[in-house]
Amino acid sequence: MQNSSSNGQVRDRLRLAVPSDGVMYEGTLDFLSASGMRVRRPNPRGYTGEMRALRGVEIVFQRNSDITARVEEGDADLGLVGFDNFAETRIDDGDALVVIEALGYGHCELVTAVPDSWVDVESMADLADLSIDFQESGRELRIATKYPVLTRRFLHQHDVNYFTLKRLSGAVELTPAIGYADFIVDLTASGQTLSENHLKRVADGTVLESEGALIANRRMLREHPERLETAREIIERIEASQSASTYSRLTANIEGESEQAVAAKVLELPEASGISGPTISPVYSRDGRQVYSITVSIPKRDLTAAVDHLRSIGGASVSVSDAVYLFREESNIYARLLDALGLS
Repeated sequence: MQNSSSNGQVRDRLRLAVPSDGVMYEGTLDFLSASGMRVRRPNPRGYTGEMRALRGVEIVFQRNSDITARVEEGDADLGLVGFDNFAETRIDDGDALVVIEALGYGHCELVTAVPDSWVDVESMADLADLSIDFQESGRELRIATKYPVLTRRFLHQHDVNYFTLKRLSGAVELTPAIGYADFIVDLTASGQTLSENHLKRVADGTVLESEGALIANRRMLREHPERLETAREIIERIEASQSASTYSRLTANIEGESEQAVAAKVLELPEASGISGPTISPVYSRDGRQVYSITVSIPKRDLTAAVDHLRSIGGASVSVSDAVYLFREESNIYARLLDALGLS
């Protein structure tokens, strides 16, 4: 399957793996739609979908926990996955690499949480001392988690050296209450589930901050230029959409002697000058006045200041719209990918 379509033929289209269910499913589809790459899933239980915006893309739905492995093995060229999953299951020096670590959705943290009744445990140093106490009494701390690799590494980094990990796939937060584990390392978004199960976060016990990430198989992209080109289109759209989300486009009509004179007025306030300066064009008014339409794209944080300035220089009917895409001179993310592939 690694380099073939379902009928055994070598595939030309890029295969993108996306979560098939769970908390990442809706977030991923919403993210792709907002980036102008809506995914259609004809059968809610099916494993394939389509992306009409990019005909060179084949969508495959996979469990979030399997996506990193599918990309690592080359069954998929790209994958959208929680960064926590990638960090836990990646293979050192393998073919899977992170293209974009933080896509802006699916935010959560992998945290260390202990029972509320442990009033003397507030920090990882306290847990390190407790692990020694347990070891001297002839037992080890029992820790329930879905993330044994990340958990073991984190505990050792904080001198918690005597413990037993219990890997689970179900409800980890229940285990201290039923006596299966002493404490847990698990994902949380709001902390509500921890609180409901009488658990508290350890102050410096955050193992990892996670959100949706874009990963790729370096070998597949290096060996198949047509898939690499499709990957570039996906990366460019994501990057341009994320850049546009922080900008607004302002348009106003301003009376003036010339385009240069109007531009000079606009440029008096740096926050209103836009990315590279205003775009100005004449308005052919019915009464013969010299009016010019100006358009600037500005960071949303400067919106009020820019609108006030345009008003102060005679701006009429200032309209504001959100940009859909904001493409830079080149894609920095794609340039980094080429460097990682040894193709720059």
